Amino acid sequence: MITSVFRKSTPLNFSLVVIFMLVFFLVVQFQETSWMTSYFLMFKKGVSFCFIVASVFLTDFIAKRNGLSKDSTFTTFFFLLFLLFFPSIFDNINLIIANFFLLLALRRLISLHSLKASKEKIFDASLWIFLATLFHFWSILFIVLVFISIIFHVARDYRNWILPFIAFFVTGIIFLLFTTVFQIDSLAYIKNSISVNFALDYFTNNYQNGAMSIYATIALFFIISMFASLSSRPQILHTSYKKVVASFFLGVVIYVISDHKSNDLLLFTFAPLAIMATSHIEIPQEKLKQEIVVYVMIACSMFAFFTQL
Repeated sequence: MITSVFRKSTPLNFSLVVIFMLVFFLVVQFQETSWMTSYFLMFKKGVSFCFIVASVFLTDFIAKRNGLSKDSTFTTFFFLLFLLFFPSIFDNINLIIANFFLLLALRRLISLHSLKASKEKIFDASLWIFLATLFHFWSILFIVLVFISIIFHVARDYRNWILPFIAFFVTGIIFLLFTTVFQIDSLAYIKNSISVNFALDYFTNNYQNGAMSIYATIALFFIISMFASLSSRPQILHTSYKKVVASFFLGVVIYVISDHKSNDLLLFTFAPLAIMATSHIEIPQEKLKQEIVVYVMIACSMFAFFTQL
């Protein structure tokens, strides 16, 4: 049924995902309509939606281009379902943009296995990560993934280890230029951004807590599936899968240590988890098992979405 629909990568399937995404996005936005009185806020909502759509399709591109998924629409579909777990994400433009930049970095790092233009890829990935830190500071932790990728592929060339620091210098210049033009206190901005909070007492109702618990259970299921099946996957893809798993855990660390904590921070885990979920569904298995997994995820995401409105 559902698995048969999304097993093929067709314009119709992608259109369905975008339409559903727009519907759920509008449902969230019309819970409070004061933004409709301001052209700037309307523009901001439009930009948020465009970045979300771009993030979904970029995740699908990363998976297919690097052989991490077959020619299906499962990756986009799972990303949509994960978004529904935490509908407040649709209003958090800073996290949406930061996550998009991190996906651009992940795209370059996973493609590093080809060993083509490795220096350009390392620099680009580092630059995207540091740009993401301007929207959410703890995105900087993803720089660990750059060094992991260097170790996997191009550790012998010392110049590759220097490139992330050059990207940091370039981003610093951009940041100082921006704060100077718009008269922003750069030191105060950095001081407020680097605060840490390990407390998990931010839930305002039981439904947020429930959505978090269900999402964590689903994530654990796909993580275990990935580790259990990794040895049976093509050897050439092992480093790519390891980078996907590492990016998921880096997203978890960002969630754990970030101040102003909310479920929205789990957005950084959606792309790697969508890739792992797709990988699980595409494992040769009984169709009934595939259908059960998909229907359970749909039921859970719908429950989480509508109970938090």
